[in-house]
Amino acid sequence: MTKLSLANLPKIAAKAQVPKYKRAAQKAGIQHIGVGNFHRAHLGVYLDDLFNTGLDLDWSIIGAGVMPSDAVMREKLKEQDYLTTIVEQDNEVSHARVTGPMVDFIPPGAREALIAAMTDPAIRIVSLTVTEGGYMIDPATGKFDPNHPAIRKDAANPQAPESVFGLILLGLARRKAKGLAPFTVMSCDNVPHNGVVTRNAIAGLARLYDPALADWVMASVAFPNGMVDRITPATSDREREMTRSMFGIEDNWPVFCEEFKQWVVEDRFSMGRPQLEKVGVTFVDDVTPYEHMKIRILNGGHAIIAYAGGLMDIHFVHEAMENPLIRAFLDKVEKEEVIPTVPPVPNTDLGDYYKLIVRRFSNPKIGDTIRRLCLDGSNRQPKFIVPPIAEQLKSGGSIAGLALESALWCRYCAGTTDSGKVIEPNDPNWAKLQELAKAARGNPDVWLGMQDIYGHVGKDPRFRDAFHKALSAVWKNGAAATIEAYLKG
Repeated sequence: MTKLSLANLPKIAAKAQVPKYKRAAQKAGIQHIGVGNFHRAHLGVYLDDLFNTGLDLDWSIIGAGVMPSDAVMREKLKEQDYLTTIVEQDNEVSHARVTGPMVDFIPPGAREALIAAMTDPAIRIVSLTVTEGGYMIDPATGKFDPNHPAIRKDAANPQAPESVFGLILLGLARRKAKGLAPFTVMSCDNVPHNGVVTRNAIAGLARLYDPALADWVMASVAFPNGMVDRITPATSDREREMTRSMFGIEDNWPVFCEEFKQWVVEDRFSMGRPQLEKVGVTFVDDVTPYEHMKIRILNGGHAIIAYAGGLMDIHFVHEAMENPLIRAFLDKVEKEEVIPTVPPVPNTDLGDYYKLIVRRFSNPKIGDTIRRLCLDGSNRQPKFIVPPIAEQLKSGGSIAGLALESALWCRYCAGTTDSGKVIEPNDPNWAKLQELAKAARGNPDVWLGMQDIYGHVGKDPRFRDAFHKALSAVWKNGAAATIEAYLKG
């Protein structure tokens, strides 16, 4: 067993791919906030690939955390010189690589250290991964919420912010005061038009206390939109033990992920960027078609299998794909109700893309869990499921399958599986959702009345009727029987 560290890389090289570049040659050019598993499996891997070609080592990463839980992550990574073992698992083969694009990690609470890093002229990109629900969006309007408590607090204390957007804004303001060019702000979260959403949050906060600063942000700061994709489960003791037993590496926080990865990003950077096109990143003028494809077919597909699997006591995603009812449910809803709402994507056959998604969902080595897919439905449903419902209603297309997906989500939030097992809280709004889900058993309109989730879709007579019937059937007959009836038409 070899402990992961810079000093031990020569030993580890016999077990896994290790960086070809030296830490002494690296210089920070990116400040990344939110150093979770997805970041390290995505941006971290792309940069590692690039650095291994000998290019752009001055675009290395300084990590940062803003949540108290990030302190544990920092300590674990610091112990191993900020290196990470990435275990990439294809359906047939697994292999490990050690990545080293991160050279430092600013702990949560160290506000002045983070601001000092962001005002360093060498930092030309500030990137972030803060999850879909972290963007201060008013669910009812889909727009920035200036009344969010964290935003109001930062607006009242702009020199002592606590939110990620307040911190980035203070970094930009300090650069402006020093006459330095603004860094690019690059969201790496799975949010439609993530650049626009990030810009609206930062400029919206500025507008609450300094309209001139807000105007400068809108006019001068680059916020490229990007589509990110790589299935990356959470790390547990299971993954730590697998890293030890399979590769002989002692890693405090290894990252397991699928072999596939994709990143499509708009080429809008105010202070340059790494040459990531040399390692597979696609730079485009408009990311919208790629976003629609990924968010609806992949993320929507995850939701379609998630709540059915959760109610049927299925643990792993690949096990759900092995269930003939769930697999057929996914096929029917995707082909009849989701894919028809996806506009053409350059150089992409949507049928082939869906086949790839099925293969990825079916990968038995990933160890992705149904519970992870069920997480945070209140933030994900409005982005992944409700938009295709709205488009199908507008075009006169079928909505029976998506209505059933929504009913399965409602039933899941009632807090028990079909067998009676308790479902532990799995959403930031779990208490509210559970209360409404239980009430919806007798009155489904209680659930559809969540304006922040369904908007006008919840009031559409055709969708209401389909949802009422689906929810009644799920409660009466269970998920499996209801899906079977749906498949029979």
